[in-house]
Amino acid sequence: MLRILKSYKLYTTILLLAMAAGCKNYKAVTVKSDMALPERYIGPTSDSSALPSMPFKAFFSDPHLTALLDTAFKSNLDLQVTLQRVEMAAANFRYNKSLLLPWVNFNATAGADKFGAYTMNGVGNYDSNLSPNLNSKQIIPTNPTPDFFIGVRSSWEVDLWGKLKNQKKAALARYLATQSGVRLVSTELTAQIAANYYELLALDSEMRIIVKNIKLQEDALEIVQIQKQGGRATELAVQQFVAQLAYTKGLMYEVQQQITETENSLRLLTGSFDRKITRDTSIISLAEPRELEAGIPTQLLLNRPDIRQAELELVALNADIRSARAAFFPALTINAYGGYNAFKGALLFDPTSAVFGIVGGLTAPLLNRKRIKSDYEYKVAEARAALYDYQKTIIGGYQEVMNSLRGMDNFRNYYQLKENEVTALNNAVSVSRDLYLVGRATYLEVITAQKNVLDAELQLAVTKKNIFLSEVNLYRALGGGWR
Repeated sequence: MLRILKSYKLYTTILLLAMAAGCKNYKAVTVKSDMALPERYIGPTSDSSALPSMPFKAFFSDPHLTALLDTAFKSNLDLQVTLQRVEMAAANFRYNKSLLLPWVNFNATAGADKFGAYTMNGVGNYDSNLSPNLNSKQIIPTNPTPDFFIGVRSSWEVDLWGKLKNQKKAALARYLATQSGVRLVSTELTAQIAANYYELLALDSEMRIIVKNIKLQEDALEIVQIQKQGGRATELAVQQFVAQLAYTKGLMYEVQQQITETENSLRLLTGSFDRKITRDTSIISLAEPRELEAGIPTQLLLNRPDIRQAELELVALNADIRSARAAFFPALTINAYGGYNAFKGALLFDPTSAVFGIVGGLTAPLLNRKRIKSDYEYKVAEARAALYDYQKTIIGGYQEVMNSLRGMDNFRNYYQLKENEVTALNNAVSVSRDLYLVGRATYLEVITAQKNVLDAELQLAVTKKNIFLSEVNLYRALGGGWR
């Protein structure tokens, strides 16, 4: 007996030591960013925060563009998908929140067991039926033995170490991240529609420029053909003008295809098959964007949805780390039941058939410690990867603002010089034609002048478009467009 007692103590000690090893207190890890943003953007910028807070209807003055944006926010399919992800995340949060509460289920069962003659239940039931203390209702059917139960059963994991609480925190952070995801999609959608709209206006301007130059080149071709008939020009000159005209007409069809594709891009973004893309203005005639205020870099942390989304994902992963760490510690589970239980259906709802029970159990990891450790280390690595993504998003956002600020200044200066170039080249076309008519310029000079003015006018439209695109990109880079 003494030897058995010593063995029991030894086994108990070993078991407790193993449990202590399985419940080893791993050092808590919190992954956080220590990245400091610059105090201001490089260059002369204002500290106003008004720009990202402006709704798109206040930022964009073109009524056709704002109408497209209104339609897109109601019908864009990417935005609808993102909204469903919000619903999924909300449901996941409610699910994780419910884990903190006991499970209570209604339970009704009916069954029968045939016990063997040499089983504990078989012998016990046989022996019990021989007792003189039993009345007729208490005789146990033995071949087989029915079993009826109706009532409730409950199970509750007591959140001793915050595992379930941190799961709820992670789910909440991911739910908020999906809301930032909606804002991010809204911002990107605003920028895409505005960019495509200005692209379309630029293409319309390019088409008008090409049509105008086709008319000029047709006039030049007619002149050189007349001169050939009079012996003042050669067939070579005629063919050069024909080739130039064919090239310019080819550009017209190329631009027409680009217009078709851009219109269809806008239809896709607005969730339509054949919506008419209304616009009635040329990009050349549009007033240049006003001077915009970028604010200070730290405002990016509040205004940019992608930075906020990455930050919330980092919060969620830190909660995952704490939840994974709690798995090393013992878990307390309480099970309870209450209802009616009987081996005869007629006696099931008899008051004396009422039963209840409760039991608590403590479990701790032993042989599965490596699996829990691996999960914990995976969560830590995942959080560190999310930290680097978060920092990369911040740096990228800062650079996008800088690129857009510099882009607006540089394209404005470029546009002014390009206007001067176009004016000079238009004068050169007129002069070259006059000189050609009096024999003081060659047909090649006329062709070169016409080609140069066509290229410059097309580039002028592109440069004006780039000014507006820089404005749109700055609005997006600062986190505008989702309010």
